[in-house]
Amino acid sequence: MSLLFSPLTVRSVTLPNRVVVSPMCQYSAADGLPNDWHLVHLGARAVGGAGLVLAEATAVQARGRISPQDVGIWNDEQVRAWRPITAFIRAQGSVPGVQLAHAGRKASTYSPFADGRGGVPDSEGGWTPVAPSPVAFVPEYRQPEELDADGIAEVVRDFVAAARRALDAGFEVLEVHAAHGYLLHEFLSPLSNRRTDAWGGSLENRMRLTVDVTEAVRREVGDEVPVFVRISATDWVDDGWTDEDSVVLARRLADVGADLVDVSSGGNTAQAPIPVGPGYQVPLAETVRSKAEVPTGAVGMITDPRQAEKILADGSADLVLLARELLRDPHWPLRAAAELGAEVRPPAQYARAF
Repeated sequence: MSLLFSPLTVRSVTLPNRVVVSPMCQYSAADGLPNDWHLVHLGARAVGGAGLVLAEATAVQARGRISPQDVGIWNDEQVRAWRPITAFIRAQGSVPGVQLAHAGRKASTYSPFADGRGGVPDSEGGWTPVAPSPVAFVPEYRQPEELDADGIAEVVRDFVAAARRALDAGFEVLEVHAAHGYLLHEFLSPLSNRRTDAWGGSLENRMRLTVDVTEAVRREVGDEVPVFVRISATDWVDDGWTDEDSVVLARRLADVGADLVDVSSGGNTAQAPIPVGPGYQVPLAETVRSKAEVPTGAVGMITDPRQAEKILADGSADLVLLARELLRDPHWPLRAAAELGAEVRPPAQYARAF
């Protein structure tokens, strides 16, 4: 039997298979509201057979958006806009999930297909970003303000409120975004965290915000809801965050109620020599899984069904997340099931094609 197409139960939720749509920003919202694009984009991947469809980085605060075109979940209007999307995903037999995020110092930037580059000025709908320390990601980005204790407490409260709204919107799996150089990762990494207070300096202090957010989200959603955390397992540079740090963090996250660590990497410095290639982050997922003894998800240039199957068979991860491959082929899971000899259950409308 194919491991990729075996179910996985996490708390009260059973994923029908282990193919996950990785969160992919679409930069297509206004005022944080998802729209028909998001319905079709996410819905198509559910039609295509993915077990878990994770919506893109969804801001818990307006100032936590990467760009002015990011989606959010900081108000009730956004909750109402998400409901038909989650309902459609569920109706296709997939599980709807969402990545809760705050962009930190990488906020208020132009989308990849905007005319501008770098930081968006106030005159064009931008804002002053916040960060653990007043250090811009790159000179072209806006200078962030350093969060004080009250601002940090507000971030935790807003992640909690977003988790509550996410359940109200129909999401069944929540993922805390602590990767890719965004706010929680910025606190974790000594490259971006220059603080000398309770949130800086030692590894324990730098982990504090990510652990506090995860613990608070778990407390808010109760015992039945799966909570994942995405991390960047390494900054890929000397004196940055390391895979050894990630093992320590993963254990702490499990202690406070995280069910799975979604292992990515990089994003906190523009100069990292990342060895990009097929499955290049899978060894990081394996390291975290084996040394921290926690379930993991693997992501990063996973494109072939047998490659995905081997990741699971080798014990490197418990879930496989696909991104660009699912942009190229929304029906990849159906094709993969046929190739691996698993039962294919396309929608009745598409059955003649399979």
